[in-house]
Amino acid sequence: MELGKKIRQLRFRAGLTQEQLADKLGIGPQSVSKWENAASMPDITALPLLAEIFGVSIDELFDLNDEQRLNRIENSMDNTEELPQDLFREYEDYLKGQLADEANKQRAAGLLSYLYWHRMNACARKAAKYAKDTIRTAPGVKDWQWVLDRAEGHAVWDWNMANHTKAIEFWRGIANENPDVRLPYLYLIDNLLADHRADEAEKYLERASRLPDARPVMVQIYRAGIALARFDEKTADGIIDELVAAHPEDDVCLFEAAQYHAKKSDYEKAIGLYEQAFEKSPRRPRFTDELMAISDIYEIMGEYRKAAETQDRIIDLLENEWHFTEDTGLKHAQDEKARLLAKAEKAQ
Repeated sequence: MELGKKIRQLRFRAGLTQEQLADKLGIGPQSVSKWENAASMPDITALPLLAEIFGVSIDELFDLNDEQRLNRIENSMDNTEELPQDLFREYEDYLKGQLADEANKQRAAGLLSYLYWHRMNACARKAAKYAKDTIRTAPGVKDWQWVLDRAEGHAVWDWNMANHTKAIEFWRGIANENPDVRLPYLYLIDNLLADHRADEAEKYLERASRLPDARPVMVQIYRAGIALARFDEKTADGIIDELVAAHPEDDVCLFEAAQYHAKKSDYEKAIGLYEQAFEKSPRRPRFTDELMAISDIYEIMGEYRKAAETQDRIIDLLENEWHFTEDTGLKHAQDEKARLLAKAEKAQ
């Protein structure tokens, strides 16, 4: 249904004349008449008030179907750092309602998890800011470091706080219930390796490697990870070196090899492999993962200007390959560049 017809229908349902609706909006009645006759469209700034007056969501004004509304919700979270409270509640209510629809249940549940994570992430940024402010004023007081741990994933010394047992048990259950699905095995192995539980990781890797969609390169990458978890660096390095020699044009292999060396703090080697992976990527538009890693490594090394220059490459990629103009990722890269340049100035 056209927007003008929808406004007319909702106005009738609300028992309002064109004049009364215009008064509530602070505009002339001729504007409402033009909307309803498709002679003009409401200004975008009028839509929230129209939705409020009629007691509907903005989506309902446009008569979007379920797929369009789900897409709008996902895109809104992708492109906004923090949702206003009213929009959050609107999305939450709609998605919960979709859980009863078998056709949309899976996606609605996934978007609900994204919605709550989105809100949690926005709150975590605020929590981290105020925790850091407090710690700066009283660095010798052990009260708020746990907030930073929760908000930003800081390391903790206590094993009982740092281990991944809950994640391991969850993914073990998913893998055992779905023995022919590859991804749960990989997530399970990731968490096992984080806790150096190499024998268990090897057992599940053997299962995953027998699946029809197993990726030989990734199987070898995980074998190197298992060797490293056993503190056998020589064997792990040998596996990675052989892989790179055998697949010099494979961007996935090069990227994973770069990841391996970055985790070992072999930074120069990691940068070289990330650069090769980025150069050989067949995707267009390309992802920013390699460049983000390179920028992080340069910052760790104290090469702040090189890190800022890498953020410039990210900005160029987002603008010219992804054609972003106001994306949150683009803003983040611009902010990171400014932050790094400030660090470079301070370090001089």
